[in-house]
Amino acid sequence: MISFQLKRTFLAGVKSLWLHKLRSVLTVLGMVCGVCAVIIMLAVGEGAKFEAQEQLKQLGSTNIIVKAVKPPEDKTSTTGITNVAQFGLTYDDLERMVETLPNVQVAVPTRKIPKTVGNGARTLDTSVMGTVPWLPTVMNRKVAVGRFLSSTDMRYLRNVCVLEQPVANTLFPFKDAMGQAVRIDGNYYRVVGIMEPVAPPKMPKAGADKSDGPTGIYLPLTTVRARFGETLVTMSSGSFQREQVEIHEIVVSVPAMEQVEKTAAAVQQIMERFHNKKDFVMVVPLELIRAAEKAKRRDQILLGCIAAISLLVGGIGIMNIMLASVTERTREIGIRRALGAKKRHIISQFLTEAALLSGFGGAIGVVVGIIVAWLIGYFMTTTTIVVFWSPALSFSISVTIGLAFGIYPAYRAAEMDPIEALRHE
Repeated sequence: MISFQLKRTFLAGVKSLWLHKLRSVLTVLGMVCGVCAVIIMLAVGEGAKFEAQEQLKQLGSTNIIVKAVKPPEDKTSTTGITNVAQFGLTYDDLERMVETLPNVQVAVPTRKIPKTVGNGARTLDTSVMGTVPWLPTVMNRKVAVGRFLSSTDMRYLRNVCVLEQPVANTLFPFKDAMGQAVRIDGNYYRVVGIMEPVAPPKMPKAGADKSDGPTGIYLPLTTVRARFGETLVTMSSGSFQREQVEIHEIVVSVPAMEQVEKTAAAVQQIMERFHNKKDFVMVVPLELIRAAEKAKRRDQILLGCIAAISLLVGGIGIMNIMLASVTERTREIGIRRALGAKKRHIISQFLTEAALLSGFGGAIGVVVGIIVAWLIGYFMTTTTIVVFWSPALSFSISVTIGLAFGIYPAYRAAEMDPIEALRHE
């Protein structure tokens, strides 16, 4: 009996809305926009969360990066005069960090030198990085083929190297790079490994500064010190400029994320104490990710407000059409009440129509929202992820708002005086 009544109520609601097709379609547009905005908001938020996690994996959530920078007073040079600029990180800085800071688990020193590497007639302007064997562990990198540098390579200053995948593809396009020799300043280095790529290959453009290109080749730090020294010489406009830098970058790793900020402050104090000029800069990936998440959260709140306004407008539209329907069907309500219909029957009738409007708009909004979220992720440089529960949540919100805004018109119809309703023309 109950199922029969529900079926009759549902069919009556569909018939009533079908009689005013254009008005019904225009009413559900507000719900479509609101639900679509909710799904996009959730998709963008999940995408931002995923990007933050990926950045943490690449940069290291427990890492602290100290980089050497050229002080402003050292950036001027006099034509025709040999200028020596001594700045940056030193091996003493590395020793102080490792020995005086108890939270430091391991430190990775690196020295970056712009060089032209070659294989026969093929050459490439890139950066040679002198580093230590435990760099892949600290920087969350993996070796795709072969191995990384070893302690034996460091001890015996071996001429071995590890290539990034883009460099290997450029220097050895038609054969396997493993075991081959790479030429750097007249010396040859045997390829013992190739790194897994972490991003789409981006090779240096013609005419670009070598130091601005991606780090493409790894050598033992001891080999780099012995082969290239600690002084870089560049010539421009007839003048020589020499830069003496022992270490270009130090990556400090701590055991837990809770220790990052405290250790970073300690590293900052050590560096400021022994460096009178500002020749270093600190990068804390955890702080960068938190700042990015905060910015994404602001965008998400803004999009949420837009979605809430759209849903509110959709709910107002439903209330408007329901009130208009009550006015138009006043005589019908009076006849139903005179034939024995109770208030709950009138209420259920109008609530069913409100639920149909909001449910239909919510269903369309879910489909449109998923498509728009996919298009945003496809055509824009952002990640969007539609989780399985977001369509259900959005649809439920739309139906709830439809019912909430349909309560007042339903009760207004139920509270009509049957006699006055029958007199209505």
